Amino acid sequence: MKNIEVEVRSFVDEQKYHELISFFHEHAKFIKDDTQVTYYFGGDQDLRIQKNDFFSKIWMKKWQLHDDHREEIEIKCELNDFEKLEQLFLSLWYDIEIKWFRKRLQFDWNGIDVSIDSTNWYGYIIELEILSTQEDTLKNLTLLNEKFSELGIAMTPKEEFKTKYEFYKQNRKTLV
Repeated sequence: MKNIEVEVRSFVDEQKYHELISFFHEHAKFIKDDTQVTYYFGGDQDLRIQKNDFFSKIWMKKWQLHDDHREEIEIKCELNDFEKLEQLFLSLWYDIEIKWFRKRLQFDWNGIDVSIDSTNWYGYIIELEILSTQEDTLKNLTLLNEKFSELGIAMTPKEEFKTKYEFYKQNRKTLV
């Protein structure tokens, strides 16, 4: 079963962000342009809800935030159910820890899911992802790292992602 999300991601500057968009429009299949609002809930699990231009969803990612591979469970809902999902989790005493607001361009690059994001108050990010079986995670991670090298992108250290995430988490109420 391919339920393990294997991914690599990196912060890029605004110039590289625009270069990547041009590159993938030319060399990959454009999937969609999407505006997303995502709420991360506090608790022992990485539980989230999201509203995008097409639908709402609940999803949970197992293991640790920013791991290279994680099991993912996702339930899609109607677009207009987002507020109900929010009320459900707030009624169950979950606190909203993070509210992300991002613009995402998504491409299929020979079977690799490419996301190019502009996240308010957080930055520009490129993410390459493959859904994998547990047995193939290392092979797929190696492939994604090779693709990053082909693109000339330096891997952002996980510590930088964690630091920026914690800063955003602590300051999101004043940023948003």
